[in-house]
Amino acid sequence: MKAGIIGTGHYVPDNVYTNHDMEKIVDTTDEWIRTRTGIEERRFAPDHINTSDMAYEAAKGAIEESGISADEIDMILVATVTSDMGFPSVACQIQERLKAFNASAMDISAACAGFMYGLITAKQFIETGVQKNVLVVGVEKLTKITNFKDRNTCVLFGDGAGAAIVSTVSEEKGILSFELGSDGTGIPHLHQTDEDHIYMNGREVFKFAVRQMGDSALNVVNKIGLSKNDVDYLIPHQANIRIMEAAREKLDIPVEKMSKSIHKYGNTSAASIPIALSEDVKAGKIKDNDLVVLVGFGGGLTWGAVALKWGK
Repeated sequence: MKAGIIGTGHYVPDNVYTNHDMEKIVDTTDEWIRTRTGIEERRFAPDHINTSDMAYEAAKGAIEESGISADEIDMILVATVTSDMGFPSVACQIQERLKAFNASAMDISAACAGFMYGLITAKQFIETGVQKNVLVVGVEKLTKITNFKDRNTCVLFGDGAGAAIVSTVSEEKGILSFELGSDGTGIPHLHQTDEDHIYMNGREVFKFAVRQMGDSALNVVNKIGLSKNDVDYLIPHQANIRIMEAAREKLDIPVEKMSKSIHKYGNTSAASIPIALSEDVKAGKIKDNDLVVLVGFGGGLTWGAVALKWGK
């Protein structure tokens, strides 16, 4: 059996915070943010909207697009580092709201690479025949842990959720190869502090990400005996436009073949890849039989990439 994506969905809060709005919060400028990150605005969830609320909305969209019902879901995997509470998991919370009571449920903590970890975990359960339909959600309410006094990080992050239904697909479609990795020695460079804020050593994370994103994207293509010329579409983690461009240049693909939503949403961590995927599918940018590469990195340090042939 082959595992592939048969439905996607996403949700972002209505509240838009532009770079000019951030100028009122911290000592920064629109030009500084745009030229260094590519971000123009981001979405902040209000206090009454929790991580689980955003995950639920994205999951509903993915289920609807997939054509299955909630009771056909066998497993729910939610990638997040900003759950509503220590326990239970966000996965259990949305299971109850979806009425997906035939599904097991758990959360995954791999920061910005979380959706990749969830997607690859779902592949294993499906291709071993243990499960048939797995809901994978990447969701973050990063405003909960953002230090709005830190001008270097607070302008980067936003809130949102993206989801995918991973299921059995025809033999020539689906996930063709993957790469997963982690390096715990990088913990000092990107972590949550004792004050529950995000700390990032931007210089070190940038160096790691530029190298790892490009290498991982190329590796998953090479693993299936294809070349970078065969890639139809690239969806990188939306962290920084310069990092994204480095991955694109490594694959030597034109700019129109790379997903770009960072200017609208900023870095939404585990949600960034599934939000971009869902938007691009709905916009018709990803077509049947396209070779699509998804690649992300995050705190841990963690990383993951997938090469998949789009379609059922």
